[in-house]
Amino acid sequence: LASFLSNTLTFATSSLMGSISDEKGRRGIMLLGIGLSLMAPLNLVLLQLFESMDPSFYYASHALYGIVSWMAIALSALSDVMPPKWRAPSFGLVIAGFSMGFALSPILAVFLSHLGVSVFALSILIAGFVFACVSLPETLSPEASEKSRLKRLAERPTMETRMEVVQYNLLRPMKELLILNRNKLFRLLSALAFFSSVVSSADQTLFLYYVEENFGFGDKDIAILFLIIGIMGMFVQTVLLKPLNSLIGERRVIIVAFLVGTLHNYLYGVAKKKSTIFISATIASLTGMSFPTISAIKANNVDELEQGRIQGALYALSSLASAVGPMMLRYVYHQTKDGGGFGKGTMFIFGAGLYLVAAVCAWLLPEEQANSNLKRDAKKRSSLVDFDEGYFDYGAIQDEA
Repeated sequence: LASFLSNTLTFATSSLMGSISDEKGRRGIMLLGIGLSLMAPLNLVLLQLFESMDPSFYYASHALYGIVSWMAIALSALSDVMPPKWRAPSFGLVIAGFSMGFALSPILAVFLSHLGVSVFALSILIAGFVFACVSLPETLSPEASEKSRLKRLAERPTMETRMEVVQYNLLRPMKELLILNRNKLFRLLSALAFFSSVVSSADQTLFLYYVEENFGFGDKDIAILFLIIGIMGMFVQTVLLKPLNSLIGERRVIIVAFLVGTLHNYLYGVAKKKSTIFISATIASLTGMSFPTISAIKANNVDELEQGRIQGALYALSSLASAVGPMMLRYVYHQTKDGGGFGKGTMFIFGAGLYLVAAVCAWLLPEEQANSNLKRDAKKRSSLVDFDEGYFDYGAIQDEA
C-alpha cells in the first residue's frame, strides 16, 4: 500500500516538480527529494530500537517520499550539462550506481544484524545527503531560468478571482503532463515506457516471491542472484550502452532492450529449474538500457526550457505504471496458479507479451527524431552548405532551439 501511494504521489507531482525546477533550479528540489528519502530508513531504525513505536510512521514516510522524485530532477540536471550524444550513457551511469548497490547489498546481511544493516543504510544515505548539500552545483543557468519563467507567465491564463487561481493550481500537474501528447514521437515513447514499466515494476516486486515459492530459493541463491543482476547492470550501463548507441542508434537500442525483455520474461514463465532463472536474470540486465535511452530521446527533442518538465512527466508515467503493474500481474497469477493458462508462470508470459507490444512501439519511432547520431550528421551536412550573403535560415534557428 505504501509503495502504491508513493507511486501515485509521484505520478501527481513529478511533472509539476520538473516544471518548477525549470524556473527555480534543480539543486533545491533535488535536496528536498533526497531529504525526504531519509525519512523511511530513519523510521525503520527507530522501529527496531523502540518496539512500541507505531509502524504507520514508517509506511507514511515511505509514501511521502513520492512527493518529490529527485531522480527525475537528476536526469534534468544531467541534460543541462551533457550534449545529446552523451545523454543516454550519462543517464545510464546513474542507473549503474543503483546496480552497484543492488549487487553489494545482500553481502551486508552476512556480516551485520538486521539493525546493523538498517543503521548502515541510513548512514550511507545521510552521508550522501550531506555530500549533495556541500558539493552539488546548480546546473540551470540564470538565463534559462528567466526564459522559462517568462514563458510560463506568457502561457498562464488571465485569472480574476481566487477560485480561478485555486483551480489553475489544482489542474496544473495534469496540464504539465500534456507535454507527453505533444507529437507522435512523444506519444509512442510514452506508450512503450508505460508498457515496459508495468512489467519491470512487477518483476521487481513479485519475482523473489515467485522463485522462493516455486524453486526453493534460499538466502544464498538470492544473494547470488542479486550479485549477478547488479554486476550485469553495471556492465551494461557503463560499458555496453554508449557503443551500442553510437553503432545502431537509440531507436534500435530500445528495440533490442525490449526484445530481450520479451525473452527473459518468457524464460521466467517456462522455467523448470534454477539454472534457467539465473540465465534469464543475467540477460535481463540488457532491458535496463531502455529507460536511460528513452529519457535521452525525450531530452533531445525539447529545448533547454523544458528539460525538467519532460523528465518529470516521463517519470510520472513510469510511476503510474509501477503502481498498476504489480497489481495487474498479481491478478494474472491468482487466476492461473492452479492450472489455468500456462500455470504459475503465466504472469511472466503475459509480461513478455507487454514487452513485445513495447518493442513494436519502439519500431514505429521516427528514426530521424530518435537517433542523436542522425541529427549530428544532418548538422554536419548543413554546415557545408554555402549561403548567400544576407540569407537568414529560420529553419536552422528553429532546429537549434
